[in-house]
Amino acid sequence: MAHVAKRNYYETLGVDRSASDEDLKKAYRKLARQYHPDLQTGDPQKKAAEEKFKEVNEAYEVLSDQGKRQRYDTFGHADGQQGFGGGFEGFDFGRGGMGDVFGDIFEDFFGGGRSRTERGSDLQYNLELSFEEAIYGKDVKLKIPRWEKCQECNGSGAKSSAGIKTCPGCRGSGQLRFQQGFFSVSRPCSQCEGSGHIITEPCTSCRGKKRVHRERTLSVTIPAGIETGMRLRLSHEGEDGINGGPPGDLYVAVSVKPHSIFTRQDTDIICDVPVSFVTAALGGKVAVPTLTGETIIKVPPGTQHDKLLKLKGLGVPSLKHNRHAGDQIIRVKVEIPTKLSARQKEILAEFAKESGMTLDKDGDGFFEKMKNYFE
Repeated sequence: MAHVAKRNYYETLGVDRSASDEDLKKAYRKLARQYHPDLQTGDPQKKAAEEKFKEVNEAYEVLSDQGKRQRYDTFGHADGQQGFGGGFEGFDFGRGGMGDVFGDIFEDFFGGGRSRTERGSDLQYNLELSFEEAIYGKDVKLKIPRWEKCQECNGSGAKSSAGIKTCPGCRGSGQLRFQQGFFSVSRPCSQCEGSGHIITEPCTSCRGKKRVHRERTLSVTIPAGIETGMRLRLSHEGEDGINGGPPGDLYVAVSVKPHSIFTRQDTDIICDVPVSFVTAALGGKVAVPTLTGETIIKVPPGTQHDKLLKLKGLGVPSLKHNRHAGDQIIRVKVEIPTKLSARQKEILAEFAKESGMTLDKDGDGFFEKMKNYFE
């Protein structure tokens, strides 16, 4: 009968010879999950996975033991007296490294009940703010409906201590052991949900659920400069956990209503201001709105359509840099008159002649061209 040479243990685990204990453990966990027979479907796949699973376990059993690894590095598979290639016969599942690895893997596979507590759910509150509220911030009161620990029974779910009995299914351990493939594993008892006890006399307030649904009012400070799409996280303000588990968090999702005059770009506030073509040409003063009231700005002579003028420090407070605010940007919109008197046309015609412009016979072509230019 032909002898089939065994594959190098390091190759089996996909590591090199200098691999640390942690490297070996990580490689083994990954492969053990991949080839565990009980996770396969179909007889051919399961049989192939079973052989691979044995090979992976054999390689790790040797390389995770310093003494066996040293002998293997020296003699290879020739050191048959040391139990190399013995499949599961030489395994010590009680040993620290191997036992920890298998415990972690089975917990991933079968839902091992190492923890009976459960973290509370996170909640989200959708908050709509006005443009001004988002810019300057605001203190708001939010009404939050959530599950909280029952104060009547202190989260036990029972009317009294006499109403809590040992679970007959698991006899108080909270776990049920059963055979799964090669190994005997455990999972939380379904009768008591892993708690080890059952409630025979439920609390009249929560009816044995251990939590009650209530609406709480929370005071929340909305920071100045917040904008649509941002979320505030309030730690431990979500729903209470189960069996003493930590509470979840509350997220406040912000949306900002649009303003009729102002728009926002990062920390700048942008506002379109109409200016007559005379003021744009000769310069002058124009009243402009700001979030703090009206102010006067100077328009330089020869200001062009869509020219940007800046009011420093009248923008949005920065969330990243305290006491620093952006600017308000005035975007000049030069207005072209749609109706002109005969005298106004005459004056503009003289201006055009002085400037070397050519006018249509009735003069209207010039005003149309001028209007189109500024639009």
